Amino acid sequence: MKSEPTEDVAMDDAPSPAKAEDTVKVDLEDLFDDDDEDDEEFASSAPVKSEQEASQPAATFKMTDKSQYSDPDVMRAFYQRLFPFRFFFQWLNHSVVPSPDFAHREFAFTFANDVLQRYQSFSTADTMRKHCIQYTPPRIDIGPVYSTNPRDRKTLRKASAFRPISRELVFDIDMNDYDDIRTCCTGANICQKCWTFITMAIKVVDVALRDDFGFKHIMWVYSGRRGAHAWVCDKRAREMDDSKRRAVYGYLELLRGGDQGGKRVNIWRPLHPHLERSLDILKEHFQRTVLAEQDPWAEENATHLLNLLPDEKLRVALQKKWESSPSRPSAAKWADIDSVATSGALSKTPKELKEAKQDIVLEYTYPRLDADVGKKLNHLLKSPFVVHPATGRICVPIDLRKVEEFDPLSVPKVTELLAEIDEWQGEDAEKKIQDWEKTSLKPYTEYFRAFVVNLLKDEKDNGGIKREHEDNGSAMEF
Repeated sequence: MKSEPTEDVAMDDAPSPAKAEDTVKVDLEDLFDDDDEDDEEFASSAPVKSEQEASQPAATFKMTDKSQYSDPDVMRAFYQRLFPFRFFFQWLNHSVVPSPDFAHREFAFTFANDVLQRYQSFSTADTMRKHCIQYTPPRIDIGPVYSTNPRDRKTLRKASAFRPISRELVFDIDMNDYDDIRTCCTGANICQKCWTFITMAIKVVDVALRDDFGFKHIMWVYSGRRGAHAWVCDKRAREMDDSKRRAVYGYLELLRGGDQGGKRVNIWRPLHPHLERSLDILKEHFQRTVLAEQDPWAEENATHLLNLLPDEKLRVALQKKWESSPSRPSAAKWADIDSVATSGALSKTPKELKEAKQDIVLEYTYPRLDADVGKKLNHLLKSPFVVHPATGRICVPIDLRKVEEFDPLSVPKVTELLAEIDEWQGEDAEKKIQDWEKTSLKPYTEYFRAFVVNLLKDEKDNGGIKREHEDNGSAMEF
């Protein structure tokens, strides 16, 4: 998001971080079993507690009229019972065995009054879990893997010895960037109609990353309110420097300028194969979402459509027609362009008109990426599975097999999940059931687990890189 913190912040008023437990011993056979069927999160019946939290009540929660989603009691129960620390660790560690990929990773925590605590690091899932339960941060951001432990950065003789060396290639799509074309909602509000703009963007960007760049491990995550993030986790993507990240963004970027009413799409012909493919994906959405549901050119708004047409003679004829029928819907006005043009009100060639209409389709449907988020190796991005403080919704992964069905307004809220745990009644009391399995968070956590399993399979013995090149010989190289 555009508001993502990118600079260090003084921590005089922040809670003191728990000491880094870099030497903690972990029974790997118990915590990290390769058998996915037996793969369990920390047992909810016996939560791990630090000394400072020993006096805290059990992780049960009852919502009151004064409760907020980011209240410490809510967050403590969430971290104790629902956050998938184990799968989270394996995802960022790229192995079940602790390594610098996780231990040297920066985590940033945001507390009340937007106090930001940066350069935190943890050696295991257990140490991170203890820290989160103790300090209950309302927000977690993920940074890069550094050349050394971020907690030790001030002890180094040379500042240059502390540098980012890898992080996922990330993309941020925010509904704010669609405010000039959506008519159903404004500001922070969203509905299923305008969410389709995010769906379009996911489909276009995802296929480009897979087909044109050869990436395999791409996880899309709902931001918790009005957007989506992509995490490209392939080793080749993680090791890109800033120039390569900018090159990927440059390849995907299309719209130029702001929303002052001017033309934002100016592209060469013939169309690049990526844009041809994008138009094939987007043309159905343009008819259904833009023309029918958003109706962007109703009444006086038709002026913008006229300004996007290159033919003065055609513009004059259309303006006259629409002024006589101001309530004419956008779908009818779009059809009028061809009908009026074929009647003789066209000084340009039919080819030029077709290209102008293609540009309009792209302006209203093509992904609008927040370029500030993913071009730099050291940028922070909100973690999956955290709670959005304003909506209470969990930042869940989006199953691409069901991307058209995803409804952001049906994503569970943290208080709903905690209530589901309390209300759950299992058939077999003897079976060890994790708390997340008792809730509507289960399908999202299972999707995340499956994603991590596939990632770890490709990471094992560095086989992922070799297989990527074998399977995607035509993918772009840098």
